[in-house]
Amino acid sequence: MRIDGRRPDQMRPVEITTGYLMTAEGSALISVGNTRVLCTASVEEAVPQFLRGTGKGWVTAEYSMLPRATVKRTPREAAKGKLSGRTQEIQRLIGRSLRAVVDLNALGERTVTLDCDVLQADGGTRTASITGAFVALAIALQQLKQFGVLKRSPMLDYVVATSVGIVAGEPMIDLCYDEDSRADVDMNVVMTGSGKFIEVQATAERGAFDDAQLNGLISLAKGGLGELLKAQKQAVPLR
Repeated sequence: MRIDGRRPDQMRPVEITTGYLMTAEGSALISVGNTRVLCTASVEEAVPQFLRGTGKGWVTAEYSMLPRATVKRTPREAAKGKLSGRTQEIQRLIGRSLRAVVDLNALGERTVTLDCDVLQADGGTRTASITGAFVALAIALQQLKQFGVLKRSPMLDYVVATSVGIVAGEPMIDLCYDEDSRADVDMNVVMTGSGKFIEVQATAERGAFDDAQLNGLISLAKGGLGELLKAQKQAVPLR
């Protein structure tokens, strides 16, 4: 049994609350165990310079962690005057993951910015951000379609993400912080609702791993991604 009593192949409880903020075009609070991330989608009638005049839209993301999302206070990056490499990496991952399931031509020359703010961190903040940001994005784009701004929904598919790893020789899914900090192998898997991979990030933290272990982790991840997909479909059915 794991530190929180789960089986190696068992996800933490997942809860997605939509409409968490009344001021955003789309919002969702996602809880994966003790990790909680507030995701919002904001629509702007403009695009970056490199897309002007193309008729295409853009989806981008920003990620941050509240100072007391962790056991010890983490200073705000704004106070330092620059983003850490970790934050930049996560922002790019979220943006890439969401753009993979959006028809940017159907979006038109608009930018959707996804803000993912970690309220409480206990491992898996980047994967929870992707899963929750999708819900916020889908809500915002459905609203644009409802109001007649868009002729059709640009959403092509769902996208979900989770972590897997090898801890003390045991393959496990959805690592909490304690497990992640001790992992021999750490992997994040991002997949569409139709089962196609968007990103697979795998790192040997303490020892190399072989093909069989890699395939086993991917297979393990698919089971948890299926559960996350069900939660997303309940929160925001695509139409």
